[in-house]
Amino acid sequence: MLVELRAENYAVIDHAIAVFGPGLNLLTGETGAGKSILVDALALLMGGKSSADVVRHGAEKAVVSCVFESTAGAEHILEENGIDAEGNEIILRREILSSGKGRVFVNNQPATVAVLKQLAPELALVHAQSETLSSFDQTQQRILLDRFAGISTEAVADAYARWRKADASLRELIEGEQDRLRMVDLWSYQRKEIADARLESNEDETLETEKRVLANAEKLYAAAMSAFEQLYEGSSSAEVSLRAATRQVEELSRYDARFTEFAQQLESARATVGDVGGSLRDYAEGIDASPERLAEIEDRLAVLDRLKRKYGKTVAEVIAFGEDVAAKLAEVEDKDEIITKLKVELNAAAASYRTTAALLHVERKAAATKLAKLAESQINSLAMKVRFEIAVHSADAGPDFTPGNTHSIAWRALAPEVGSSQIDADTQWTATGWDTVEYRIATNPGEPMKPLHEIASGGEMSRVMLALKVSVEDHAAKPKKKSATPRTLVFDEIDIGIGGRAAEAVGQKLKALSRVQQVLCVTHLPQIAAFADQHFLIDKREAAGRTKTQIRLLDDRARTHEVARMLSGAKVTDTSLQHAGQMIAASR
Repeated sequence: MLVELRAENYAVIDHAIAVFGPGLNLLTGETGAGKSILVDALALLMGGKSSADVVRHGAEKAVVSCVFESTAGAEHILEENGIDAEGNEIILRREILSSGKGRVFVNNQPATVAVLKQLAPELALVHAQSETLSSFDQTQQRILLDRFAGISTEAVADAYARWRKADASLRELIEGEQDRLRMVDLWSYQRKEIADARLESNEDETLETEKRVLANAEKLYAAAMSAFEQLYEGSSSAEVSLRAATRQVEELSRYDARFTEFAQQLESARATVGDVGGSLRDYAEGIDASPERLAEIEDRLAVLDRLKRKYGKTVAEVIAFGEDVAAKLAEVEDKDEIITKLKVELNAAAASYRTTAALLHVERKAAATKLAKLAESQINSLAMKVRFEIAVHSADAGPDFTPGNTHSIAWRALAPEVGSSQIDADTQWTATGWDTVEYRIATNPGEPMKPLHEIASGGEMSRVMLALKVSVEDHAAKPKKKSATPRTLVFDEIDIGIGGRAAEAVGQKLKALSRVQQVLCVTHLPQIAAFADQHFLIDKREAAGRTKTQIRLLDDRARTHEVARMLSGAKVTDTSLQHAGQMIAASR
């Protein structure tokens, strides 16, 4: 749900804040007051195209921001883009400089317009007169149809992922075959060179230690024997001193028991000195100052250094490189067997995808007929006389080899290797199935059906969308699994070209839709305004020689007065006030 919308120095808006609530939020005001500007500001926060023209005259930049309640899907998008969550809210902000440049922030962290576009379907769907955002493309049309039918695309997405993985594995093996063949001689040499070295993990570290000992044998022998003399062997050694001290302390302990423990500690120290001295003597006696062994170690380290310069920083990395090269050679040798295995996997994955996508296609076709019938009835109750249909087309199960399609040409060239039954790289296969969904409408008798965006004007598009949403939500209210849908729906100038009973029908439909989703709507008609849960007045005033647009949430009295103004014009009469009160009461 949209919680708050702010705009600063945006078009004619100096500073405005609107706090929205659940249900139906209606925006009214005089023509030119800036109602649609607010919708455009929200569209900008959903990733719409910006322009320096929106910066208020005399200001350095325009700032628009909003707060949405967070959703699980939105939090996942934030995580994928490395943006931290902010509790249960998502804060979007966009700055447009007078130079035309801009900045985007999500949860007060720098972001991009692309992130806003990813978040948009999860947060809001804006139907603005300018259609700067979320034109009702085929993806949105499919999502709406799937929601109507309660269709889940998880199964086809899993099948698609398996097929793509198998396809990529086979493609990598075949397309890389020539490169592999060119590399065979090099790989064979590398494998032999590493194998002949008979490497042992960490042997370079062991040899370096032994080299240091041999290169400094005389120093080490002298140091060890000197330490041995001072600790144990000499006439003034530590052991001699400790033995003399121990005798004296033992004499003390004969008269004072507290020296008994000290005598034991000194005896223990003597034992330790003896152990260390023995170890030093053994170490010195074990030193073999062999020039032959030193030369042998240096030669071996030279071999290891040469291999590490070529294949890795450590012996372990060189060993791993050799194993990787051996695996590549084995893959080349076993290419035919591996290709056969991958072809079987690809065939199985493609068959699974075809089955799942075909079932999904049947579901969508049946749902399209039902939704088209319901939507046509709803549209015609809104002062329109149209024919409406939903076309669901499926891609061919096989490849689409078209001239200039390098992707297809590459696979055709590989056909002898893969086999025609394995070439299923059709670009129309997606994680949501192979269907394209297109909504078509004929707004006048005798006219052919055409895509919705080619026929409908801004006001007609809003009414068609309202009818579609009502049809879908009425159906989706039945117990079944719902697919993802925007939480906030925004309609601008939905009442163009209608009045009377048709306007009341629009108001009723907006009210029905707002029971399951938050709805924001700009309207000029009192019949629609009477249904508001929250009624906002947009008015334009002059102060200090500048025009400023303000937003006010109306209380019950002010709301009645605004509906009366919409009924009677600039002069509000007692009769119009009474009529307005009756309309609001009736809407409840």
